[in-house]
Amino acid sequence: MGLASHLEAGHLDVERLVGIAVVAAAHSDGYAATGHLLGLLAALPAPTKAGERFWSDLWRSSGTAYLLPVNIKALVLRSLAGEGTPLARQILSAVDEMTPPQRVAAGEVIGQALAESDHFPDLKTQVIGELWLRDLELTAWRVLHADHRSDDAAGRTAFSDAWTSV
Repeated sequence: MGLASHLEAGHLDVERLVGIAVVAAAHSDGYAATGHLLGLLAALPAPTKAGERFWSDLWRSSGTAYLLPVNIKALVLRSLAGEGTPLARQILSAVDEMTPPQRVAAGEVIGQALAESDHFPDLKTQVIGELWLRDLELTAWRVLHADHRSDDAAGRTAFSDAWTSV
């Protein structure tokens, strides 16, 4: 927006405030989805010595190293700063690389970890894991979709024009 960080609120005119609101609204879906993506990852065992077995089992069952902490650490840290697109791409690559049997096996490993940590004794671990994987995949897609929409001014204008002319 071209605002100097030392400006007081009294120096902002209505046009600049509206511009800030428009930018914030355009990016809010992406920020919310990135936050949810991080929340899903936070539900898994921490990448510490105690969680080492989980991550090893996930790698073995899923057939992909894309989700290992060593491969997503920098992307998670970037996401904490609000830049979730690289992490979303990595997650979608990981899910895309899995075969259906690997996805089922990964869901079982994830479901077992979530059932133990969240105390869901009445739900099957496979169901929990599959729901978590679906949520992860859809949320990653939402991050990418929100990022794509926010930087395409011509596309937004064409969309608005098309609907206005109906």
